Amino acid sequence: MPKSPSAVNLTTANNTIAAEIALRRTFAIISHPDAGKTTLTEKLLLYGGAVQLAGSVTARRKGRATTSDWMELEKERGISVSSTVLQFDYAGYRVNLLDTPGHADFSEDTYRVLTAVDAAIMVIDAGKGIEAQTRKLFEVCRRRGVPIFTFMNKLDRPARAPLDLLDELENVLGLHACPMNYPLGDGAEFRGVYDRFARQVHLFERTVGGAYRAPVEVADLSDALVREKLAPDVYEKTREEIEMLEIAGAAFDPEKVLAGELSPVFFGSAANNFGVQLLLDGFLKYSAPPAPRGNAADNGELIEPAAGPFAGFIFKIQANMDPRHRDRIAFLRVCSGRFARDMTAFHSRTGKRVRLSHPAKLFAQERETVDEAFPGDIVGLVGHDSFGIGDTLSDTPAGGIVFDEIPRFAPETFASLRNANTGKYKQFRQGLDQLLQEGVIQVFHLREQVMKVPLLGAVGPLQFEVVQYRLQSEYSAESRLEPATWSIARWLETDADLAGVALPTGVALADDTDNAPVLLFPTDWSLRYFQERHPALALHATPPRRALALP
Repeated sequence: MPKSPSAVNLTTANNTIAAEIALRRTFAIISHPDAGKTTLTEKLLLYGGAVQLAGSVTARRKGRATTSDWMELEKERGISVSSTVLQFDYAGYRVNLLDTPGHADFSEDTYRVLTAVDAAIMVIDAGKGIEAQTRKLFEVCRRRGVPIFTFMNKLDRPARAPLDLLDELENVLGLHACPMNYPLGDGAEFRGVYDRFARQVHLFERTVGGAYRAPVEVADLSDALVREKLAPDVYEKTREEIEMLEIAGAAFDPEKVLAGELSPVFFGSAANNFGVQLLLDGFLKYSAPPAPRGNAADNGELIEPAAGPFAGFIFKIQANMDPRHRDRIAFLRVCSGRFARDMTAFHSRTGKRVRLSHPAKLFAQERETVDEAFPGDIVGLVGHDSFGIGDTLSDTPAGGIVFDEIPRFAPETFASLRNANTGKYKQFRQGLDQLLQEGVIQVFHLREQVMKVPLLGAVGPLQFEVVQYRLQSEYSAESRLEPATWSIARWLETDADLAGVALPTGVALADDTDNAPVLLFPTDWSLRYFQERHPALALHATPPRRALALP
């Protein structure tokens, strides 16, 4: 029996969506501060043709902002404190690169971004190895099963032994490492990398400022040119180590890569563009297109990207990205189906059907209208004040599809923020409410407090500086920050019986934005003392809903 016209149209539409999905790669770059993440981001954009000239770190310090750093505070401090979305086409792929903050004291924004990606590139300073922030970000990726590709950066500077770096990946992170290429020397003696699978040598040539694509010569490892370029001892040592890897190194297994059990490792120098193309080509070859996501409204039933209805979730909100427009952008990760400009969709939290007008693709502060998008793409929805972080938008009536993707994190530092100018209270309140809605920072309300001054909590203290800066620059509202003594938050059960519970000196009882009770402790000792006095009272290290503890 022949198919009906509607069935034929549906099959054709699904085939089109499937073809588009196969071309999508959505990933984030993670690293410890100063490992070269922002520089690598620029060079990937350079190879993708998205920019013609990449701003080096040196140039940025002289006053020019990088492509991904748009906030004035980022330009002044020379760091990234806000995640941005960058999209480019390369080798037939549509690449969505989510750039994340690289400072040690950043917010939950970084961790939320990792819910919207399908893979991550971990940048490591080859001279330092694995550092604290790298471990935190890696743990978040591992818990979510995100495949990790590793880039050992700064080989043009003195570096640790390559085998030591590979051993550290396995011993510290518990991640099997398979070097896709291998460095030929380091620092002043760095001459290039050996592609283990193509059995080719890519010879390094330093370029002025690292501003353009580095010229690459290719030869076999036994070629006389390679011997000529390398010092005899470096050549022999490198050859021995490569032979050792062939015998005893981790075997490359694409399935283990996608399962997050094996990391392909690339060596290079992002500042000099060297090894970047090998990394990009290898990443696109061995990473996977968007995968199915679980529907929390249907016992985690997987929604297939191509066959499912349109659905996605909000993972980030940013206001005032463009100072010329006082607008608000909600970043939507498309998970299934086809997104179309001006379509209507159900908003899971309110149950209302909303028109998704003014969708935009963002490149730093530049915007371009989006007519359609597919799973893996990130769409900026402008001007929807009702959207919140974690909300699901879909073609299915409210409650039919819910993505429970966004974790919550326990803050590690607290402070009160007060209005410094009574004449600007309206601006202060409006700005603070907006920033809280964006999830820039968490807010608590102390139960014993007479004057209801909000208590703010953050993963890192830099977020307080970001809040104050944005209040001043975007809302002309001055503020005064008063650091609090608490450093530990423990959540109680909603129905916890606190009758007869005496709080030790320095411990406070508060409510979070979901009205969940939380105890605030100044020290580990005070926490242990309270637990000893009240062993029957259950304390939780994370909020009760969508909880995820920091490593």
